[in-house]
Amino acid sequence: MKKLLMATAAVALTAGTAFAGGHAKEVKLGILFGFTGPIESLAPSMGAGAELAMAEVTKSGMLLDTATVTPMRADTGCIDNGLSTANAEKMLADGVSGIIGGDCSGVTGAILQNVAIPNGMVMISPSATSPGLSTMEDNGLFFRTAPSDAREGQVMAEVLTDRGVKSIALTYTNNDYGKGLADAIKTSFEAVGGEVTISAAHEDGKGDYSAEVGALASAGGDILVVAGYLDQGGLGIIQSSLDSGAFDKFGLPGGMIGDSLPANVGADLNGSFGQIAGSGGQGAEAYFAMAKEAGFDGSSPYSPESYDAAALVMLAMQAANSKDPADYGTKIMDVANAPGEKIYPGELGKALELLKAGTDIDYVGASAVELIGPGESAGSYREIEVTDGANKTVQFR
Repeated sequence: MKKLLMATAAVALTAGTAFAGGHAKEVKLGILFGFTGPIESLAPSMGAGAELAMAEVTKSGMLLDTATVTPMRADTGCIDNGLSTANAEKMLADGVSGIIGGDCSGVTGAILQNVAIPNGMVMISPSATSPGLSTMEDNGLFFRTAPSDAREGQVMAEVLTDRGVKSIALTYTNNDYGKGLADAIKTSFEAVGGEVTISAAHEDGKGDYSAEVGALASAGGDILVVAGYLDQGGLGIIQSSLDSGAFDKFGLPGGMIGDSLPANVGADLNGSFGQIAGSGGQGAEAYFAMAKEAGFDGSSPYSPESYDAAALVMLAMQAANSKDPADYGTKIMDVANAPGEKIYPGELGKALELLKAGTDIDYVGASAVELIGPGESAGSYREIEVTDGANKTVQFR
């Protein structure tokens, strides 16, 4: 995808007449995800999603009088605040006009507080879900196309109740994401009459989780809910639980949803279930088809939200007629919501034309975008169940 984008840019630059009148511009956008670390299996499709939107806009030739869009990737490690902030600072030094990211909640907060706010930089995260980010003072610079875990807690309580689960043991990764999600699940499940026998943290990166699993097993519960990361401690907890016979069915919140988990665990994961941000319908299907043509899996978690995050930045720039975050940041809520003509994946060129003509748009995108309150997704979820070694979507909530 990066080669495609560079080729497109090169064609435009050699066209000559495309930049008549001195309007040639390059818009650099940062893509700041955990290409290493606890969700590294998800990051490639997330990055590809953001780059797909950028390539689509460059090809249209409609952004800010035929500006090209150049993606700049960097790593957060998902849980490495030092790496994340250093890479964000480098992105700013290299001239980015917006950041798609971060990904995990703790690093996203660190980037926001230490880099974005002091420098007036807009960030849109496709996957940071901590409720704490909803109330963080962000000077109108931070948005997210994923819903808060406060909403996921409610959805998970519904899923558990509908499946007849009356008690759960709960473990969570010991960081901002895990704590916030665990609190939301516990509060919501207890509010509908469920019992949480234990809520205990686990650390990522350990080789042995037998002690943690022993404590969870002693507390008991119909199932074990693992609010962790699918490529790290969450995987270790599940494998240790299965090896010891402590639990044989698991509740899987968003950080545990991805192809690598059933691939690594095997048939013993069949029957486990959970939910992750996502939607169906026209926008999702259009995006999945575009991603397939581009050579990646658009249904991978947070890939649609990544496409949408990048699209919102560029559409807001067009609405403001500026790539300056101080100008376009105030337009993001406008282009994301009604009123206006609905815009779906593959229609970014059309949207840019409408905005240039002064016509309102309502960006629906790949994930049914609707931003509420402090600039975050209202939140729809797909319920999944592991069947025949794969995550299958059961319904949308």
